[in-house]
Amino acid sequence: MERSLSMELVRVTEAAAQASARWMGRGKKDEADDAATSAMRDVFDTIPMKGTVVIGEGEMDEAPMLYIGEKLGTGFGPRVDVAVDPLEGTEIVASGSWNALAVLAIADHGRLLHAPDMYMDKIAVGPEAIGQIDIDAPVADNLHAVAKAKGKDIEDVVVTILDRERHAKLIQEVRDTGARIKLIPAGDVAGAINTAFDETGVDILLGSGGAPEGVIAAVGLKCLGGEMQGKLLPQNDDELARCTEMGIDDVNRPLLMSDLVGGEDCIFAATGVTEGELLKGVNFKSSKATTQSLVMRAKSGTVRFVDGKHNVQKKPDFVIRDE
Repeated sequence: MERSLSMELVRVTEAAAQASARWMGRGKKDEADDAATSAMRDVFDTIPMKGTVVIGEGEMDEAPMLYIGEKLGTGFGPRVDVAVDPLEGTEIVASGSWNALAVLAIADHGRLLHAPDMYMDKIAVGPEAIGQIDIDAPVADNLHAVAKAKGKDIEDVVVTILDRERHAKLIQEVRDTGARIKLIPAGDVAGAINTAFDETGVDILLGSGGAPEGVIAAVGLKCLGGEMQGKLLPQNDDELARCTEMGIDDVNRPLLMSDLVGGEDCIFAATGVTEGELLKGVNFKSSKATTQSLVMRAKSGTVRFVDGKHNVQKKPDFVIRDE
């Protein structure tokens, strides 16, 4: 996989972020998502690779673009699997809240779990706590292990959890340990990635969220030397059948990092859409737009923060305005 792909992929997330940011706070999540998807798809056509979408906006009959199985890139270059979330946090953008991202991940062909659109139980940590977590262990055991690995008292550990009714029991179990909690309305890719950056103040992510987002987050954590484990949570017979089609006969079997993203190389790229702990959101001023992106590669361990200044008039297709 050519290292030059890293910066090429930043252009893709920058375009999606600029397009969707125009819809911030306007209460129109579908329009924001459509804008991000369209912009991301357009720029993908310029990337020198032979890509196939394995995690995207849905099946071919469900999504007009970035559908599972769609071919991306110029058709020249490395053959890669692509996982995309053009707008991770559609509700966040609609309400003008924090931590919305345009995000994508790539790996060598056949190395990404083709996660179906269902829930996944997740646990994620940064590099200091790698090897110390077990998705099958009690919550208290995992939190005490992370506290010990990071040299903290349990009362200083911060746990990120999606603010959902289904997490009521989990939240109480965390509180019983004395650990602190950061509830987030959406965006658990950002929640997982934040565990690997001290400046975010987050130590561990727990709880269930989308399985596709789990794979994307796993790529990011692999680049950072962190760890994620997951378990698929099929809700009906159709979802159970999808697991079987993927070769997962035992849904209770933990999915480790090697199951979620294999091989030695992968790339993760994200651009902030709204303000967040890790990335600034898109800011428009006159004919200019500023962006902040994160791009990482597992093989080299390189982590780059990229500040971009864009002339919107020269790149009008990247910003979709409401006519």
